[in-house]
Amino acid sequence: MVDPVRILIADDHEVVREGLGHLLGGEPGFELVGFARDGEEAVRKAESERPHVILMDLVMPVLDGVTAIGRLRESGVDSAIVVLTTFIEETKVRDALEAGAVGYLLKDVSKEELKSAIRSAAEGRHTLHPEAEEILLRPDTSNGSGALARLTDRERDVLRLIASGKSNKAIAKALFLSVGTVKGYVSKVLSKLRVQDRTQAALLAVREGLVDPGSEV
Repeated sequence: MVDPVRILIADDHEVVREGLGHLLGGEPGFELVGFARDGEEAVRKAESERPHVILMDLVMPVLDGVTAIGRLRESGVDSAIVVLTTFIEETKVRDALEAGAVGYLLKDVSKEELKSAIRSAAEGRHTLHPEAEEILLRPDTSNGSGALARLTDRERDVLRLIASGKSNKAIAKALFLSVGTVKGYVSKVLSKLRVQDRTQAALLAVREGLVDPGSEV
């Protein structure tokens, strides 16, 4: 378990930044490493501070939250990103998770729920608001060619290795990547496939014919 969990807060409203800072700053096991007023500053500070968890608003100036999440994943920053917003629209939920967020919460979340979500994110687990989870259970008709069509070629490579039971370290060795970069790819694969863990991703890969049951990749 990560201790302390290093946290970056990205929100364009000063009162929200200060409120979250006050809420989490004195909590045992947490360490605030910075604040960002827009998506571009969030990317810059995440790259320099390397927090374990980023609390990310979606509607921000300069660079919106979804775009910032995508930039961070592309740059190899492996911070776990939890969206903390006032919106629960289907498009926003799907876009944020597909970009690489591991959590999606509303700003009316309780203190204990927020703390639990931060710890879960730091440990690589997803946390979703019940309405966001319900959205992900609905059929996604935006792409009729199947779940795997949402993956890039590199993400398919990662999924094949996940399905073969490889650890992040083994995947990194096989694909000549850093472990941190692989963690980012794994998070994005899980989000794009709308699954909660590696086992579900592996089962989907077999079901969709990406790998054969019991085969070695």
